[in-house]
This record gives sequence, structure tokens and C-alpha cells, in this order.
Amino acid sequence: MEQRGNHAVVLGASMGGLLAARVLADFYNKVTVVERDILPADPVNRRGVPQGRLIHACLARLTQVLDELFPGIRADLLSQGASTWDDGDFAKLDWSFAGHRLVRSGRSADAPQILSPSRPILEWNVRQRVQAMPNVTFREGHDVVGLTATPDRRRVTGVRLVDRTCDQETTVVADLVIDATGRGSRTPLFLEQLGYQRPIEDEVKVQLAYACQLVRIPPGVIKEHMIAHFPKPGRPRMLAIIGYENNTYMVGAGTMAGVEPPRDYDEILSYAAELASPRVTEALRAAELVDEVVHHRVPSNRWRRYDKMRRSPDGLLVVGDAVCSFNPIYGQGMTVAALEATVLRDCLRRGGPGLTRRFTRLAAKKVRVAWQTAVASDLTLPEVPGVRPLTMRISNACLEPVFVAAESDPAVAAQFMRVTAMVDPAVRLLRPAMLLRIARAQRRRPVDESAEPRIALRTGAA
Repeated sequence: MEQRGNHAVVLGASMGGLLAARVLADFYNKVTVVERDILPADPVNRRGVPQGRLIHACLARLTQVLDELFPGIRADLLSQGASTWDDGDFAKLDWSFAGHRLVRSGRSADAPQILSPSRPILEWNVRQRVQAMPNVTFREGHDVVGLTATPDRRRVTGVRLVDRTCDQETTVVADLVIDATGRGSRTPLFLEQLGYQRPIEDEVKVQLAYACQLVRIPPGVIKEHMIAHFPKPGRPRMLAIIGYENNTYMVGAGTMAGVEPPRDYDEILSYAAELASPRVTEALRAAELVDEVVHHRVPSNRWRRYDKMRRSPDGLLVVGDAVCSFNPIYGQGMTVAALEATVLRDCLRRGGPGLTRRFTRLAAKKVRVAWQTAVASDLTLPEVPGVRPLTMRISNACLEPVFVAAESDPAVAAQFMRVTAMVDPAVRLLRPAMLLRIARAQRRRPVDESAEPRIALRTGAA
């Protein structure tokens, strides 16, 4: 491919940073990944990814992009023990959304496949492939303390780093700098130091708090590949169980809107007793505990609107959680970072001036889809504060018949899953054949004014 520059620098060896580095390696002679941690040689958790010890799910679109960028990675993850749901059998899923339980019988060949490696295994596999690229180097144990720019400050020319072992500062010159340092990104401050405005921020406060426990359960005891019960109006609590490698399962139980989460495994089991089947609850009671209960809090969905900045320097891009961090219960973060990597690839292929502006605006379209899904879902809970525009309330009300149909029709459930997995756009739910199935499901469903879906609809929930 045509080279776009000599040297590109990626700040952060996060999933977003690794995927960006993979793309850049095709267009730059040299790519340097700067990371404050010393990266482990084995697939273990590291300090810079605290969420790595928590429950994770790979959306189907993420798996597709990974296989595009790293051919064969899916097969390798499966060979290392990652679990998968790939036969469309709804008996192996136990999901509920806003009080609606996804169909528990039947199959659909159109259902998106679900690959479930643990976060350390997934990240290690990606990192190993990026580290093996001959023009990519990793600079570990360094903090980013600032950006350098041309005298007129219209273009970023590199980064200032401090070696954490000796406190020595160095400057690395680059044609392009990409910030993938996560939610705590300091780019807004660095821009201010260069004379630019900070990006405005869109924020919806969800006050999410959850606890996770890794357990080991003999094969075949839990029949489901994944169990996920999301919050609903009047019950801002949730439970999820996902199978990983070596007969391990990650169990997560949490709350939104400031409700205190489980403190220990006994309290996690109390969530299971309420939200899961007795069979699953008994399996969790008898499980072997691996490590300790881990707690995590996320105050809000937050989108830094770099796409709305009137002025911004060339030579600087921001990706992943450094741009937008979502309520993690929807599993969108890594997928959006992967989609941003595809946008970066397409922009570099086309070439031309104004890379920063072109990438930022196109990437914002990908972010917007995930943002609208997450925020609209969060604001169906009356316990979550925030403005609920008329368009959102109409959209949520229109989704109510889809949820109803997904309770009994595998085809509708599969299409709904493809939309939430970011494989298909939401407009696919409006195909005539799909609308006919949705309408039939409404006629078959008995009317019950006391049912949860009716309550949810009156509150404008999905």
C-alpha cells in the first residue's frame, strides 16, 4: 500500500491502540506504541486494564473486524479454549431486556455468532500479532506528558515522554499521533496548552457499580453459553454469566442509578437467586472460586466531541474510550474501537489532506450509533437522570413491539441481536418480512395491562 508518512506514534497499548497500530503499520514506515505499563509476556491481567478482571463480551462485529485485521485469530482463540455460540440455538441463551425475555427455543441460521474469550486471552492474542509486525515497536514504561507542534501550532509533530524508571524526558517526532489512552486521556489538556479549546462533552450519568467473580464449574452443568438480565424500570439491577476458557465462568452482578452493588460472592448469589434459574443458582453455589471478587464503578456515558471542534491541529487523532466511554453493560467499547480502526484504514487508503478532520467526522458516525443505543437504553430507567427527547421516546416506543416479538420468534430475536451486535443497521428491523413477523407476534400475545412491558411503554421505555 502507498505510504502516508515515515513515523506514527500510538499512545496506549489498549485494544483501541493495538488495532490502530495494526492499521498504521500498512501505511507508515515505522509505528511506535507508547505504554506506561511493562507489558506481560503471558495472557494475564495488567494494571493498565483494570476492567480486564471484569466480565466481558465480544460483539459479533468486533470478531468480524478482528478476523479482517488478523486472519485466523478466531480459530486461534477457539483452539485456546474460548467458548462460542455459533449454532443459533436459543436454548443456550438466557437474556432479558427491559423486562422482555428473549425466546428460549428454536434456532435461526441468521443469528450472529458469539465468541467469548476472556479479556486477557483476547488482548494477548491481539498484542502478540501486533508485536510480531516488523515495523512496529513498543516503548513500555513511559508516561505521556505533552505534545509538540509546529511554531504556528497548526500541526502536532510528536510527543513528550517521561521514562518511569529514571524520570528522564524525551521527545519522539512523528508524522501522526493517535491517542488511545482511555477514559483518562489528557488530550483535552494538551490541546489547551497548544492554544485550542477543549472539546465539549456529552454526558449521561448512570452511576453503574458492579461486582465480578471468576468461578470454575464442571462442563455441562450450565447449559447456557451466556446469561444476561439487564436492568428494567423499577429494578436497576442486573446479572450476567459468560463461559470462558478451561471451564471458567465470569459472574457479574451490578446496579445503576447509585444503588449499592453486591459486596461479596454471597450477595452476588442473592442476585442470581432473583434473576437466574434455580439450576444455575445451585451451580454457582457449588462453583470453585477463582481469585477474589472485583468491584468497578462507571459514573457516566461520556462522549468528547472532537467532531464538533471548530479548530483542531492536524496530525492528531483520538480513538476508543479517549473519545467515548460507554456504559459497559452493552459491550460496545472494544467494538467501537475496532470500527474506528476500519475508518482509519479507509481514510488512509483514500489519502489526501485533512486526515484529522476526515477521520474525526467519519468515526463520529460509528460512535453515534453506539451512543444512541446505550443512552436510549439507560434512559428507559426512570431512576437514571437525563433529558429524554421526543425522538428518543418515539424510538423506544417503536422498539416495544420488537421486544414483544423477540420473546417468541427466533427470526425476530436473531435480527434484533444482529442490530445490537452492530452487524446490521437498525433499519433491517423495518423490512416487510420482519414487520409482518412483528405484527403477528402482537396478535398472538395476550393483553395484560399489569405486565411489565405495558408499564415500560407508558414510561417511554424500550
